[in-house]
Amino acid sequence: RETAVNRIFKLLKILSSMSLFWRQIQFWRSICAAAVLLVAAKVQAQNLFVSSYGSGNIYEYTPGGVRSTFASGLNFPVGLAFNSAGDLFEADQGSGNIYKFTPGGVRSTFASGLAGPSILTFNSAGILFEDNAGNNNIYEFTPGGVQSTFATGLNGPIGLAFNSSGNLFEADSGSGNIYQFTPGGVRSTFASGLAPTLLACDSTGNLFESDFGGSSTESIYEFTPGGAKSSFASGLIDPKGLAFNSAGNLFVSDEAGTIYEYTPGGVRSTFASLTGYPLGLAFQPAPEPSTLGLLAVGVTALLIRRRKPAAHLG
Repeated sequence: RETAVNRIFKLLKILSSMSLFWRQIQFWRSICAAAVLLVAAKVQAQNLFVSSYGSGNIYEYTPGGVRSTFASGLNFPVGLAFNSAGDLFEADQGSGNIYKFTPGGVRSTFASGLAGPSILTFNSAGILFEDNAGNNNIYEFTPGGVQSTFATGLNGPIGLAFNSSGNLFEADSGSGNIYQFTPGGVRSTFASGLAPTLLACDSTGNLFESDFGGSSTESIYEFTPGGAKSSFASGLIDPKGLAFNSAGNLFVSDEAGTIYEYTPGGVRSTFASLTGYPLGLAFQPAPEPSTLGLLAVGVTALLIRRRKPAAHLG
């Protein structure tokens, strides 16, 4: 017959097993929570950087709209672009230079002797492209700063943007066209009859164009990859800079000194207002998947290490 002592031992064993089971649940809950945090880190809105043409400054905005000065003393700053390492590049139209800023704000000269550099953009290989309004060329620069000519014979190049297929779009203000260049430099006309300024592509390959068409028709147009045009927003005052954040919201700067934020559905809100003619917009890069993967491994290892003592229960 089972004695009282045996019953007590059996009960203790059951309780120990339940304790271990509960600790395992807590462990996997922690893993799931860590995964959710890592995914959230990937899609979080990054800080927005804005070049102020009139003040010679670059401003940095938090996702909540808090502003600070990132750089000052520039000579008509226009285009901004980040490389994958988080370095910010700025087209300094007045000096003819392209400056490079580390994430900490340390400035160096990346390229010089240019004729009116305006807009910058990177392709997926880390090559920097720059449209040179002074001589109607598009130049490309290796990460080491070696310059070569990508395209010539343009008419007032003012906007550049890459789609996910690696094709480069150029807003040609003099001709009213948007040209598309293959990675090999073959040019075709993507859209015409516009008053284009700046460009941006969303994550699905749609092209957005800020259009200076007169006081009653200043709009942002959206083009499908096949070239079908529709009006995304209207009633703006000389819209210029365009940039998407990682959540897919479009940010637009206009001549009145306002930065607007548009949801993918076109709902507009005012993100910030400033003097000095905001022009170029750029978001700092989101964390790369590889970085998140390393973080996930580290979090998992830490949790496993903390769980080990529980494995000896029972």
